[in-house]
Amino acid sequence: MTIRTYAAPFDGPRICFLGDSFVQGLGDPEFRGWVGRVLAAAAPHATAFNLGVRRDTSERVRRRCWVEVEARSLHGADHRLVLSVGANDAITEGGAPRVAHEDTLANLAAVLDGARERGTAALVVGPPPVVCGGAEHLERLTALAPAMAALCASYGVPFVDVTAALARDALWTAEAEASDGAHPGAGGYARLAELVLAGGFADWIGRETV
Repeated sequence: MTIRTYAAPFDGPRICFLGDSFVQGLGDPEFRGWVGRVLAAAAPHATAFNLGVRRDTSERVRRRCWVEVEARSLHGADHRLVLSVGANDAITEGGAPRVAHEDTLANLAAVLDGARERGTAALVVGPPPVVCGGAEHLERLTALAPAMAALCASYGVPFVDVTAALARDALWTAEAEASDGAHPGAGGYARLAELVLAGGFADWIGRETV
């Protein structure tokens, strides 16, 4: 019996992308989303796992994070975590946001604590705007994003702010409005990928972990 072994280029980092439907890439007719585009541009030799789940809040992501990540871990590997939450938290249900501002930050801190304990390098992408959520949703995200950035800075974790740039991006808005009011098509996800790459993803993924 012949036993096949796999050498490079499959020996790169193992990256888990954790979050909601924007991480999942819902609505992209090319089925790449921003995650696939970022990987193709900056981490083609990575082993990547897309753990985006539609409608997930930061609370749900926190609960499932390490069960899912550890099931995809390999002893001795370079493990990375890219997290993006908050858009669903700020959606109003029953007259209030699904997750309160302070609870979103607490959930983010809990995930970053877990990453620190496990020696897993993390990067956080801010919440994209949900066009159909209107001005109130955007106002909540505009307040949440800098608070998330400050929290990430306290952990020494890179934060990529995408909220404001996408809110004023005509292509993102037009594609979302032509779809379900929230999720863009290929062009919008390409724009989000550009922001993540410009925000330092390539430098982060190229950095050696301690």
